[in-house]
Amino acid sequence: MTTHGHAPDPASAPEEGGGTVPDAGLERWRLVLGSPAERHTGPLGPGNAGRDAALDWLYGRDPDLAGRGVRRSGSREGGDGPSAVTAVDWLDDIHRLFPKETIERLERDAVERYGIQEIVTDPAVLERVEPSATLLRAVLRTKHLMNPQVLQLARRIVETVVKQLLARLRPEVRRAFHGTRSRRPSRVALARDFDFRQTVRANLAHYQPAERRLLIERAHFHSRTQRHVTQWQLILLVDQSGSMAGSVIHSAVTAACLWGLPGLKTHLVAFDTQVVDLTADVTDPVELLMRVQLGGGTDIARAVKYGAGLVENPRRTIVALVTDFYEGGDAHRLVRAVRGLVEQGTTVLGLAALDEDANPDYDRRTAGRLAEAGAHIGAMTPGRLAEFVAERLGR
Repeated sequence: MTTHGHAPDPASAPEEGGGTVPDAGLERWRLVLGSPAERHTGPLGPGNAGRDAALDWLYGRDPDLAGRGVRRSGSREGGDGPSAVTAVDWLDDIHRLFPKETIERLERDAVERYGIQEIVTDPAVLERVEPSATLLRAVLRTKHLMNPQVLQLARRIVETVVKQLLARLRPEVRRAFHGTRSRRPSRVALARDFDFRQTVRANLAHYQPAERRLLIERAHFHSRTQRHVTQWQLILLVDQSGSMAGSVIHSAVTAACLWGLPGLKTHLVAFDTQVVDLTADVTDPVELLMRVQLGGGTDIARAVKYGAGLVENPRRTIVALVTDFYEGGDAHRLVRAVRGLVEQGTTVLGLAALDEDANPDYDRRTAGRLAEAGAHIGAMTPGRLAEFVAERLGR
């Protein structure tokens, strides 16, 4: 049977008591498309209206909106005046309204895309904000603007994120340097070297069918190879220009994990147009990062020359150059310096990225010239770098 009349509102359904409940699917589309879509989707319910206002506070400042003829909804603004909502209010809202993954994305966009620096320079905000890698990068870029009180609050972000990174990276480094199992048996009874197959095979005669139990009279264990005997050097040269914040952070944490390993002497050197040897602070990556000053130009050749001066035994040295390869100095001098290291037997790595994702963004032309000079060019995560160093030490 067909009835005539007005169709029901597509964005709502009848609710007991005479009200309406917004359609969840249409609400999601309204959140994605913004207020201009509301005449097709219907209005938002109270919960999503709060989410929409929080998103509008941030993304409504995008200059591209005006060019596309999109007007702000006005939920957070009155007339032409500034928004009455502060960064503190906004942070409280998003932590109440969104899941953790979304919060991290919103905070990242606020700092990196829209430059809302009060998130990392306002004491009231720093007391509320959830430490993350994004905020750590922001702290490193803006700490020169902070007074001592704000800097102390910002240090909490540095300490928390570094602790998280160390907890994640240290097991990878230990595995890389722990040695590999050998087929040879061992008389040393260590649980991690227990040889299950050989133990079962050797004790099958003691199997008790009635009880379905195997009695172990003698357990078997693997031996392990020794991977590090000869002393090696690892010289990390880290570009501290503004675009390399993630690499600086992970280089500092990697150096801390590698520090003190038997058979390895680690150096950490940061550079822009100047060179700063941070090796003395490697054991305290928090203090090290608080000393780093991102920004400025880049003189990679000067850093490579400094690193060459640290080499003690060329054939037992790895120089890892962590940079985007955008040389602000003399590119010819850089190529000569790298070629000189390679010719004397030093292993040179050119790493375009050194973060957990290893997403490379670099000058391919300069990187190609260094590859022609004998350097190994690529992108490695901290764990893969540790494996590479461990492999060299085992030779």
